[in-house]
Amino acid sequence: MTGLGMDFEDDFFFEEDKITDIELVTQDPYIQQRRPINYLGMTITSGNIVIQKDTSNLIGISIGGGAPLCPCLYIVQIFDNTPVALDGTLQAGDELVAVNGASVKGKTKVEVAKMIQSCDSQVSINYNKLHADPKQGRTLDIALKKVKHRLVEGMGSTTADALGLSRAILCNDALVQRLMMLKRTENFYRGLVTHAKATLHAFYDLTQIYKVFGDAFAAIGVREPQPRASEAFRQFGEQHRQMEKFGVIMLKTLKPILSDLGTYLNKAIPDTRLTISKYADAKFEYLSYCLKVKELDDEEQSCAALQEPLYRVETGNYEYRLILRCRQEARARFAKLRSDVLVKLELLDNKHVQDVVWQLHKFAAGLAKYYANTRDLLSTVTLFPVEVDLSHSAFQYKSTGPQTLTDLSDDVEEYEPEEKQNINEELLIDTSNFPENSTDNT
Repeated sequence: MTGLGMDFEDDFFFEEDKITDIELVTQDPYIQQRRPINYLGMTITSGNIVIQKDTSNLIGISIGGGAPLCPCLYIVQIFDNTPVALDGTLQAGDELVAVNGASVKGKTKVEVAKMIQSCDSQVSINYNKLHADPKQGRTLDIALKKVKHRLVEGMGSTTADALGLSRAILCNDALVQRLMMLKRTENFYRGLVTHAKATLHAFYDLTQIYKVFGDAFAAIGVREPQPRASEAFRQFGEQHRQMEKFGVIMLKTLKPILSDLGTYLNKAIPDTRLTISKYADAKFEYLSYCLKVKELDDEEQSCAALQEPLYRVETGNYEYRLILRCRQEARARFAKLRSDVLVKLELLDNKHVQDVVWQLHKFAAGLAKYYANTRDLLSTVTLFPVEVDLSHSAFQYKSTGPQTLTDLSDDVEEYEPEEKQNINEELLIDTSNFPENSTDNT
């Protein structure tokens, strides 16, 4: 190609595509390898903190990044109940800039860990805090991982292995067994409330029968001409009316038991189940972030083994640090909800053990008092037997035709044919000779 062609081709390039006449050998090697940093919309602020070491000469952090692949070092994890965790200033994903005034730029994470361990009792750390929005980390990938963990939660280990699904350690959660116990307790209370309601409804129907029975005997007593029988029927009817009143009092006493059991069944247990569902959601989210961190770690290791550069690592690994921050916050929510669930389950167990015994004792005491009052009421006076005045027509009932001995004679003929001639066709009792107002005392 001629020189004219070369000039024409160079003029056709865009300005940003033209190669500048700058000697690259004069640049700093670190500047030469460095690429523009993508903060993913996050901001960074600098600060300094002094951490007192614990008895194990540790501050409670794990460090990631560093030379030769990553231009910065950052906190991967903060362990519980350590000086850094108790202080609360540093978080996962924050960048370490200097230790005791010495810059950590260009150092490996092992060298920085030795710098921290070499300090006596306290460590001064300069850091760049990463202000990350956890919503940026809740991607579609995290949502799909949560769905996977929900599916695996209900599977057995054999089924999960057959399907090629990994089961996290937290799938064997003791709270799952506690949740099953809570379901059994809920079924027990539901059956108890149903049986108690049926029993009280049956007693209410019985008291209404007592009332009707008492009204009927009171009406009989009013119409009875015999004084002693009238008084007996009146008292018997009054006793049944009193039994109805005792039953109503008993029902009013036992009705709050249903309200108490209903409060436990319809409010306490559903509230605990809601807390457990929130705990399960937080657990699945935490496990999803753990799985995402593991995938990013495997990606870094595979690229390092192949000696291939990874763009996110060379530009500060901000995507990885965002996931670390989200994992830390998800773990904090998971731990808080777990403690809340344990407290609520403990309270429910105590209430179940104590409240059921007290409510059943109150129910039995109410029934016992009702039966005792009924027994005392019926045993105060003996009303029966009584004498009543009956008319001669008291046991004569209306029929469709005259009552004769025709049918009776047929029966007698069937069973005793030899006595047939002694039976005449007359009424069994001839009442024609009795006066109309005559009575018979029985």
